[in-house]
Amino acid sequence: MTQPMTYGRYLALDTLLASQHPLSDRDDELLFIIIHQTKELWLKQMIVEIRSALALVRADKPVEAYKSLARVSRIQAVMTLSWDVLATMTPSDYTRFREVLGTSSGFQSDQFRAVEAMLGLRGGGVPGPLTVEFAAVPSLWDEANAALARAGFALPATALARDWREPYVPSKAVEDAWAEIYRDTAGNWELYQLAEKLVDIDDALATWRHKHVLTVSRVIGMKPGTGGTAGVPYLESTLAKRAFPELWSLRTQL
Repeated sequence: MTQPMTYGRYLALDTLLASQHPLSDRDDELLFIIIHQTKELWLKQMIVEIRSALALVRADKPVEAYKSLARVSRIQAVMTLSWDVLATMTPSDYTRFREVLGTSSGFQSDQFRAVEAMLGLRGGGVPGPLTVEFAAVPSLWDEANAALARAGFALPATALARDWREPYVPSKAVEDAWAEIYRDTAGNWELYQLAEKLVDIDDALATWRHKHVLTVSRVIGMKPGTGGTAGVPYLESTLAKRAFPELWSLRTQL
């Protein structure tokens, strides 16, 4: 006889709640694990939403992509707030279990690198299977530029056909084309709103990075990161990253 569906069975809570395995006897390690496991769950959902948005933009359905893009930026906001929870852990708390982490680090998160690759940021971090998969095809920014070209705006061939595995190089011609959208928002409303949804995501990602730097600085100071990075100096070097660079630079010419 089939058992009735329950809250616990539907959410697989027996498995979920048994998936935290602290290696020390410090309560703060459990918090550390839960924070990062939760982040990975949100990243999983972000990948689903960005994959959907990619397909819709590729099919010239930007309006239908708005929901997924808006959901991504809302998820990012929740992930940023999680740093406030982690910041309740003091340096003394963290040092009591840090050694059990070994060489593990968020720097090794394949899902985070995959999200970056899907958005248009390529060539950084530790490339896992997901990152390799998404870095070999056009990013969300590449697809947005292709949609802009199909709408009749002049874009250089280098922005439309290139080695997708290579980091994107900003183009003045791409900036000028998107600036035309912003100069006539009423006549280009769908692409204008798409651009602003992308800026929302970039804004939220920059905010997440900034809060990450502050939290790490608060907890470990200038010590090296566990994954072999330089820690805070490395994180600070990522603050200027933008997945959709011309959507920022065009504002100067308006």
